[in-house]
Amino acid sequence: MRNLEKAPEVIQKSKCINHIIDYKWNEKIMSGLLDPLEGNEELDQILNRIGHKAAIGLTASLLEWIYWYFKEYTTMSDDIRHRIETLWYSVENPENSKPLLFDAELDIPASGFINGPIWIALMNVRMIDVLYKKGSFMLQSELAGLVLLVRHVTPKKKKFDKWFEGIISKLIIQFPNQNTEITFSEDAVYDSSGEALICREFFFDSMFDYCNETTKSALNDFILNIDYERNPFCNKKKKFVNG
Repeated sequence: MRNLEKAPEVIQKSKCINHIIDYKWNEKIMSGLLDPLEGNEELDQILNRIGHKAAIGLTASLLEWIYWYFKEYTTMSDDIRHRIETLWYSVENPENSKPLLFDAELDIPASGFINGPIWIALMNVRMIDVLYKKGSFMLQSELAGLVLLVRHVTPKKKKFDKWFEGIISKLIIQFPNQNTEITFSEDAVYDSSGEALICREFFFDSMFDYCNETTKSALNDFILNIDYERNPFCNKKKKFVNG
């Protein structure tokens, strides 16, 4: 269980560890996070400027914010960690991971200050995973709710804002959307097979020296540290397509 042993510095400085739950939570807030695009068109446009592998890396990183915030408040922390690991696994090769199924009966805990945000996060991640494997152009838009959720629960929002703005700026430059010329439709397929890999260090280690080789090495190290006996979403047979 060597992955996610220590919270990233930016998450610690955002006071997400062992912080009292003092954010507002009600059905209206939850509904807004489930359908976040109205009023957040600029965020949607920004997210649609990054590629699919970058979007999955961002998804895993945002879910890690949720993991550390709620780690001591929920019995689901191991499940959340497994999903984070699986997202990174699917960056390497989507065929290596199983569907991130969650709440198939849609039993929404709208009033829970803990279960509510976790439900939103895991449902967003489930949909992002589905859209990634389908090659859907709607994937990046699904990220908006997760971004807004993490910001909503983070105590020091300016720390999160600075982190997110810095990360998204780098992603747009280094991992841009590769299919901007294709006319959008629900049936159009985004081909991410030729996109560069991305790793956790890109999001949380300011000293990380990014290049193809260091990224491949960091990602493969993370994948090799997954406990495939305990993680129900990762296929045990590893298929490294880029290493």
